[in-house]
Amino acid sequence: MTSLINRRGIPFVLSAPSGGGKTTIYKELLKRRDNFFFSISATTRPPRANEKDGREYYFLSEEEFLSRRTAGRFIENAEVHGLYYGTPREPLEQALAMGQDVILDVDIQGADSIRRIFNEAVLIFIVPPDMETLRHRLESRGSDATEVIERRLKNALHELRQVNDYHYVVINDDLETAVQATLAIIEAEHHSRPRLRTQLLQRFPQLND
Repeated sequence: MTSLINRRGIPFVLSAPSGGGKTTIYKELLKRRDNFFFSISATTRPPRANEKDGREYYFLSEEEFLSRRTAGRFIENAEVHGLYYGTPREPLEQALAMGQDVILDVDIQGADSIRRIFNEAVLIFIVPPDMETLRHRLESRGSDATEVIERRLKNALHELRQVNDYHYVVINDDLETAVQATLAIIEAEHHSRPRLRTQLLQRFPQLND
């Protein structure tokens, strides 16, 4: 594993259509690496069964969310399906400065905003194997009305068309395969030449000649 010494953390953005499986994948990543920082988003949507404030999301009223947005406390924010989502600024910036890799679970609007703020961000798009599988996943949740599911499926096609804006694509057909692919991407990014340039010059100052 790449040393955390003398390096800044990398923001890794995971996006997917609703039901694409990014939440399951990031939870697996957190189990397997202890040096990840997961950036918990804030949202105005109500919590689902078994979700807790401060664990999956910070659940805020619309009034509180808009107040924090006005105060500049979000790196990015977006309205999705009539609800607000945002990424708190301070904990993310602190983690990156301490050398921790940050996992961000955001939609395509948020990913674009984060890339403009952090040009070192790595964008990973998680896609379902096909639309029928996506429909089955959404229906099996048992938490959304039929019209909500249909809207999410329609939005999924729009989101999938943005795939060219991402650095990597992981097809979430088999969970273990998808998790391993995501971990491989993270490890490879730590060995990319631009990220290791400073370390190389420290070890081989002759390269400056």
